[in-house]
Amino acid sequence: MKNIGMNIASINITRINIMKKEESSMEKGCPYGTHRVLEPKGVLPQPALKLDNNMDEIYDNEILIDVQTLNIDSASFTQIKEQAKGDIEEIKRIMKNIVDERGKHQNPVTGSGGMLIGTVEKIGPALERKIDLKVGDKIATLVSLSLTPLRIDEFIEVRPEVDQVDIKGKAILFESGIYAVLPDDLPENLALSVLDVAGAPAQTAKLVKPGDTVVVLGGTGKSGMLCLHEAKKRAGVTGKVICIGSRDETIARTKKADLADHYIKADATDAVGLMNKIKELTDGEMADIVINTVNIPNTEMSSILATKDKGIVYFFSMATSFTKAALGAEGVGKDITMIIGNGYTEGHAEIALEIMRENEKLRDIFEKLYA
Repeated sequence: MKNIGMNIASINITRINIMKKEESSMEKGCPYGTHRVLEPKGVLPQPALKLDNNMDEIYDNEILIDVQTLNIDSASFTQIKEQAKGDIEEIKRIMKNIVDERGKHQNPVTGSGGMLIGTVEKIGPALERKIDLKVGDKIATLVSLSLTPLRIDEFIEVRPEVDQVDIKGKAILFESGIYAVLPDDLPENLALSVLDVAGAPAQTAKLVKPGDTVVVLGGTGKSGMLCLHEAKKRAGVTGKVICIGSRDETIARTKKADLADHYIKADATDAVGLMNKIKELTDGEMADIVINTVNIPNTEMSSILATKDKGIVYFFSMATSFTKAALGAEGVGKDITMIIGNGYTEGHAEIALEIMRENEKLRDIFEKLYA
């Protein structure tokens, strides 16, 4: 019996030694992923021109993901669709070229990416004891595809109406990367669509106060509708929420969900025209907060002119030009606070998903569109 016990202990020690040897042989990575940057050296993955997307081996602090769906940033996918003239095969070719050239899906025109859902395939040993994930978990990454090492092996389906692409492929999540385990009570594609823009409604919840007048440009779109919900919830009965849309069909759909107090059909690039409409609705007071969620360029001045002095503009749109916004506000003498849309704020995933649970009308719209 003593010999058997010694043999078992010996086997266990051997297993531990093998595991330690495997850990020590695995390359150590930077928490922010700089070890994957090929060009130019010394920069972080997001501004890098090319990443190493070799998935045969992972670093000790990486998570390997078996990718199911890419949710492409709206501004990026709009640009790709226009470039491809709506041709699905051309959309695939453009996307594949981006990933082959850059090792990530970062649109060279817009600079933006998107996010993904997939299944955890492998977790580096340096992370296993630090995170609450396990192999087999279905997750949505909450960091941009513009900094995520990605490999596309095959296209399964392109859904241009919702900016989603099903693929076979792999991706890497760095140690600093954030994620959400997909909830059991919401369809996967619905959760993906909501989480893709989770920063927008969460930031809206932080910015809007009772009694505020809030304008949402692009209010009939995905992020816009979520922002309208949070704005109306936070502004309360003494506030005023104004939705700006460009099409009768989408405005009517948003009205059905009762997401705003007023709805305006307008060209978001017509700064003076939109300013006059907001002036009329607010008796010349203008908006305390303007939230820009549009997916086209040249809407900076519309946002700025709709805002009252000392007010706030929140640019969530990835089509925003910092130069146009900064110099434009200066040019018209507007003393306002302009905030660049950060896709992350504490609790953003929980806030965004909770909207689907508390607003049945909005959830019905999202399920028809995205699920």
